[in-house]
Amino acid sequence: MIRSKNIGVILVIVLLGLASGIRAQQQPLYSQYMLDPFLVNPAVAGAEGVTAVNLTARQQWIGYSEAPATYALSAQTRILKTSFRNRSRLIKTRVRRRRPSGRVGLGAFVFNDNNGRIHRTGFQATYAYHIYMRDYQISFGASLTSFQFKASVTSVDGYDQTNDPLLSGKTSKFAPDANFGVLLSSQKYYVGFSATSLFQSFIQFGGTNTEVAYRLLRQYYLVGGYRYQPYRSDFAIEPSVLFTTNERFQFGADLNIKGYYKNDYWAGISIRSTGAVVTMIGIKYQQFYFGYAFDYSFSDVSTFSKAGSHELMLGMKLGDTQRRYRWLNRF
Repeated sequence: MIRSKNIGVILVIVLLGLASGIRAQQQPLYSQYMLDPFLVNPAVAGAEGVTAVNLTARQQWIGYSEAPATYALSAQTRILKTSFRNRSRLIKTRVRRRRPSGRVGLGAFVFNDNNGRIHRTGFQATYAYHIYMRDYQISFGASLTSFQFKASVTSVDGYDQTNDPLLSGKTSKFAPDANFGVLLSSQKYYVGFSATSLFQSFIQFGGTNTEVAYRLLRQYYLVGGYRYQPYRSDFAIEPSVLFTTNERFQFGADLNIKGYYKNDYWAGISIRSTGAVVTMIGIKYQQFYFGYAFDYSFSDVSTFSKAGSHELMLGMKLGDTQRRYRWLNRF
């Protein structure tokens, strides 16, 4: 026999944490993707011309013992052209090397997504190519991804494996996949489209019957934003949007607005179509920055925790962002 309380908890976590139809989201959920858009679009790798490293930690439904938690570490950079000084040195020493075009970006990130007894650990490696066109840049990116899926439902839960092929005790499966993205950006605006889980990998449970397989649906993201800053003003405002859907046309949307002061301090708010409100604050000091987001849901999920969800992001950017503009000796 399966204890109804324990198995109910497990099923709720699987359904809400891994395949939320309302949010159309099987991938890890992030609230501060504006700070690290590389998490949702591989074309962002190297787009700014700097080396960026970001660490994100997210805890949902505070106070609930088996609530979802996500941890992600990302890094991305641009392979720049050889500097004038280094070119002069190579000429003097008569060393012939193929000089980089300055258009290639590379990136990678790893994540660990925990939903009660369900665990996913994933890795992504990204190649991006950037083309300058007058006052804007168009970028293309592709990623190879893989993740390991682990489920741990044991006899402690009163679970009988013979009665349910979907939850087979301690299970570990591996699945590869791929992502693609395109990004159009300038000094003031950006718009990007990306698709994840292109191969729609599935994880097989309960023998060879594909009807009991957990399949990743192909996920689509459309994100855009515009930054407005009056001339010689210390203040700026940036509205942005994120639309998501999947193969089943399950839609989700975020409407965001952030305000900046001297580019060193910011605060913002997001409204989600799932019935949630996200507040964000952040600070930048030299090449380091810190962001915090608090999510509060007005949907049925809020019954799990009145303390909401919390997300922290620590980041570092190395390099001069001005290099991304051609009239300032770009790449």
